[in-house]
Amino acid sequence: MNLVDVLRNAFTFIYKKAQLWAVGGGITVVALGLGYKFLLRPDKLNRVGVVSQLLIHPLKSGRAVSVALAECQLIGLKYGELRDRHWLVITEDGHMVTGRQEPRLVLVSLTSKGGQMCLNGPDMEQLRFPVLQPDNPIINCRVFSSDIQGRDCGDEVSNWLTSYLAAGKTFRLVHFEPHMKPRRPAETESLYPQREKIAYPDCGPIMLLSEASVKDLNSRLENDVTVARFRPNVIVSSCEAFDEDSWEDIQIGDVRMHRVMACGRCIFTTVDPETGVISRKQPLETLKNYRLCDEAEKHIYKTSPLFGQMYTVSKTGILQVGDVVYKISH
Repeated sequence: MNLVDVLRNAFTFIYKKAQLWAVGGGITVVALGLGYKFLLRPDKLNRVGVVSQLLIHPLKSGRAVSVALAECQLIGLKYGELRDRHWLVITEDGHMVTGRQEPRLVLVSLTSKGGQMCLNGPDMEQLRFPVLQPDNPIINCRVFSSDIQGRDCGDEVSNWLTSYLAAGKTFRLVHFEPHMKPRRPAETESLYPQREKIAYPDCGPIMLLSEASVKDLNSRLENDVTVARFRPNVIVSSCEAFDEDSWEDIQIGDVRMHRVMACGRCIFTTVDPETGVISRKQPLETLKNYRLCDEAEKHIYKTSPLFGQMYTVSKTGILQVGDVVYKISH
């Protein structure tokens, strides 16, 4: 091969490489453009409902407090001094007491005014006590199978609860304070992320339920029940029954939430929130007729019917009655 052929071949090689580089660069630019368009574009928001009620249950198993707006924190709803399920009735040995064991707890209301907590119940005088009582002892408590602490609310409160429940044993009230070690729902419900934290709720910070789902249930019952029977935090209107089952990620105002699991229902749903009487039958029996989980989820929910959805908070902010609920499409 002479010098001319060598130069000709070298030029051809360089020219073809240059063409490949140009094509490759063009492909890269197109790929980046498509990536930006389809992967980095903003989430799509689809309107699915409207917030009709916001309920905070300061006392676990106690009467709900309806609010027009609430701060949605990672650990649950907050309004002034009231935080959702941050007060707990316990036995003397620290075990939780709920409406499952003492149905009349659902008639007890715990509110706040001017730095004081106000305890009210049927045929009982109102009792006020300080929100913060730093000199009172911290008690080790047991909520389901998890250990957690609580600040004792004092002997006056204990006497009030013991007299009201009249169960032949002593009850005390404890308050979960921000500096205390929270429970981790992942310890009892594997679907929750390890990072999630709660105080005294059963398993998660936020429970959402639609009015339409309750209306659908009532169409199957002899006697209607109210939303209060199911103790949700966020109640949604302007949607179809059980639409909430498919809302994986939602936005309400600036708040974003992620659905973790359905709410498996128990005997507590048979406690009438207006009378404090437990029937042990309805609406639980009816729910079991049409709201059981698929076979593949039996290891999670077992025989519990599903009603309402449990959410974690992805982005904190303010919730208000009247806010539009958006389903987020990624």
